[in-house]
Amino acid sequence: MNDIPQAGTADLAHKIARLVEERGWNQEDLARISGLNRQTVRQILQENGERRLRNATISACARALGLSVSELRGIPLERLLPRMNGASLSTEEDRVRRLYEQATQPELLAWMERNGERARQLTPEEIDELLSLQGTGGPLTGFGVDRFVDLLERKRQLLHKVHAIAGTEYLEMLEKLVSLMYEKIQPYADRK
Repeated sequence: MNDIPQAGTADLAHKIARLVEERGWNQEDLARISGLNRQTVRQILQENGERRLRNATISACARALGLSVSELRGIPLERLLPRMNGASLSTEEDRVRRLYEQATQPELLAWMERNGERARQLTPEEIDELLSLQGTGGPLTGFGVDRFVDLLERKRQLLHKVHAIAGTEYLEMLEKLVSLMYEKIQPYADRK
């Protein structure tokens, strides 16, 4: 599936070329950072010609630029350019807008309408996770948006507490507790 060229990617190739230029990278830089071969990079960055990108190429370029594929495809170029210079797009408004724009599952859209404040609290990573679970009969449908967001919030609160504990004299105790718990799940972790 990754080997099938995607139609209509000339605009995306132009967007990638512009973002690479904004980073101050040349062909060599993009090839090295993305892991793509020089021929592919040259085709992406050339100004003319038929540029049809494969899914794997788009993914490699997005990773190199510090973006998700959905950000690279969905966010307009003028909003991505500041990010190449270190500005963050993860303001609350941008995160919520992205969630609304990319949510296709009716259950997720309804949840956002009912829980606007909770939606604004989601981190970019949590939004990525929610969006990746969409789909008819997918995990988000079966598990339920409310229950899944509850889990995301619980994990966020737990990580916040762990961070606080790690900065105290209880760090050694925390390490031991985490090691013990990790040993218990190790067979599960190895199966992933």
